[in-house]
Amino acid sequence: MLAETVCSAASAAGLGIAAVTAYRKRFLSATRIAAYSLVPVALVMTGIVGWVSGIVFKPTVWAGFALLGIAWGLFSITRFVERRRVGGEEKGREVTGARGADAIAPAASAPSLGAGRRAAAQPQPKAKGKAGGGEDFSDIEAILKKHGI
Repeated sequence: MLAETVCSAASAAGLGIAAVTAYRKRFLSATRIAAYSLVPVALVMTGIVGWVSGIVFKPTVWAGFALLGIAWGLFSITRFVERRRVGGEEKGREVTGARGADAIAPAASAPSLGAGRRAAAQPQPKAKGKAGGGEDFSDIEAILKKHGI
C-alpha cells in the first residue's frame, strides 16, 4: 500500500512539473516529463510494484541473495587458488595437467607442418637487381611497371 501511494505521489508531482514547463512554452520538454511521470502509475496498475515490494520486504529473499553471494565468492576463491597452483606443487606432489611435465603427449596440440609447408616457410634469397651498391629495387621496379611508369 505504501509503495502505491509513493508512486502515485511521484506521478502527481511529475505532472505538476510538466504543467509548469508547458506554461513556459516548452511543450516538447513538458510532453517528455509527462511521459516519464506516468510510468510509476502504470507500474502500479500492472501489479509490478506490488510484486517487487513483496520480494524486497521478505527476509527469506534477502537470505537467498546472501547465499548466492557466498556461493559466488567460494567459486571465485577456488578459481583463484586453482590458477595459482597450475604448474606448482600441491601437497608434496606435482600437479599434472595440460601444462604439467607428466603430460601424455606434450606436443599433441602443436600444429603439425608437412614437408611442403616447411620448405615454403623458409625464406628465399632475394635476387639482386640491376642497381649497384647491394640495394634491391626489383619490388619498386615491378610496382612502377604495373602502373605504367
